[in-house]
Amino acid sequence: MEPQHVVLEVAACGRPPCCTDCGGRGRRVHSAYWRTLAELPLAGQKFSVRLRVRRFFCDRERCERRTFVEQVEGLSERRRRSSLRMKPWLRSIATELGGRAGERLCRKISLAAGRTRLLGLLEAPEVPERAPRVLGVDEFAFRRGRRYGTILVDVESGRVVDVLPDRTSETFAAWLTAHPGAEIICRDRDRDRASAYTKAVEEAAAGALEVADRWHLLQNLFAAVEKTCHQHRPCVQKHAERGGDQPIQMPLVDALPPTRIVQRVLHRHTEVTRMVAAGHPLSDIARRLQLDRKTVRRYRDTSLDHLLSSARDRRHEQLDAFKPYLQQQYAAGVTSGLTLFQRIRERGFRGGYSTLTAYLRTLQTGAAPPAPGEIPSPRRITARIMRNRNGLSAEEIEQLDQVRLACPDIARTCDLARVFTGLARDRRGHLLADWIRQAEHSGLIPVAKFAAFLRQDLDAVTAGLTLEWSSGIVEGHVNRVKTIKRAMYGRASFRLLRIRILSRP
Repeated sequence: MEPQHVVLEVAACGRPPCCTDCGGRGRRVHSAYWRTLAELPLAGQKFSVRLRVRRFFCDRERCERRTFVEQVEGLSERRRRSSLRMKPWLRSIATELGGRAGERLCRKISLAAGRTRLLGLLEAPEVPERAPRVLGVDEFAFRRGRRYGTILVDVESGRVVDVLPDRTSETFAAWLTAHPGAEIICRDRDRDRASAYTKAVEEAAAGALEVADRWHLLQNLFAAVEKTCHQHRPCVQKHAERGGDQPIQMPLVDALPPTRIVQRVLHRHTEVTRMVAAGHPLSDIARRLQLDRKTVRRYRDTSLDHLLSSARDRRHEQLDAFKPYLQQQYAAGVTSGLTLFQRIRERGFRGGYSTLTAYLRTLQTGAAPPAPGEIPSPRRITARIMRNRNGLSAEEIEQLDQVRLACPDIARTCDLARVFTGLARDRRGHLLADWIRQAEHSGLIPVAKFAAFLRQDLDAVTAGLTLEWSSGIVEGHVNRVKTIKRAMYGRASFRLLRIRILSRP
């Protein structure tokens, strides 16, 4: 049921107003008319004021305006269909929700406002003439993988300073030139975009100190450690099968059957290697092979053994975690395949019934080997390596020690990772150069690449591991931008998105 609409009729009766152009006071009434102003709801009902106003002549000959209309102070203004009291309410709704969502809310709370009217109230706040002393910079996606913008944040106050329409070094350098004053610039440490921001800083703010974000450094180290653990996963598997008696080294790649996925990996690796040797850039290779740039980079930077080990058929490996339980149930007399399948499904098994029946045949013939102990995944091993040892349980410490015993390479990776996390947590950046030398001579390819990656930006990384500043507040604003952008369903312009980002605290 539609709420009742309350209308209040009033007439303006004050002293004659002044002309809006020349300032001369009106003396002669030209005419009068009614105008309707939307007001704030009254007891949950729509409320509007029907105001009778007078139009006056402007008698000054040099004024181009012939007539003008009187305004009621605190109630009306020119070309506005709502009262002045209602204006801040509508602006707040537009800032928080935007056009269509704001219109739906206004309809529910009995406010007369459409999406065009709401968006017309938004105005971007003034950007300070000087940049903040500690400036945070990061990118955000208009459309992931295609178009990106840049957000600038005052790290000390936590407020957004400005939003740029792209992430190029030219745009950022032009902003730094127009807004001098930044002494410290916090940014993340990513292969693709940090170089553009660094170039802009060198061009327009050469005296500013760059600070690499600690969280991103630890994230990059996590990826390098996980890659190492994945490469040496067969060592852990063999160690578990042998009962954990001694460290085992085994090749990463066994003879793989010529399945379609193996043939695809071999073909892609051959093509990427050939085109890289011919000097083609990543973007050209990705376009020719119809692959993502990240996939091309993975084939370029990863050994064939590791790629083929990832191409194995993983269907039977899903059952490994349930083999001890299956052997226990089979020994207790539960031999029905359907019953066992239902029970392991309840415990989290996501494989097919044919995978179980193949293993049950080995149990029936007595050819099934004893079930190995639990083999942690590379990600779980990495998580335990990166965490403080004091925060691990006794069981987690024992499993990690078994992994270290199974593979000396993982043990060396663990030692290097814990030293680096100690540098980051205790802010001992002065020891970074020694750590980089040890990592580069460790023989661990992923960790050595990470160390070489740090050496390219040694000053910023050292500052990130020494100073208190980081890009944490910037990442929080990037997440808020994602929420605003998704609420606008991708239909809004950059101008509107920028206004909403800058208008919110």
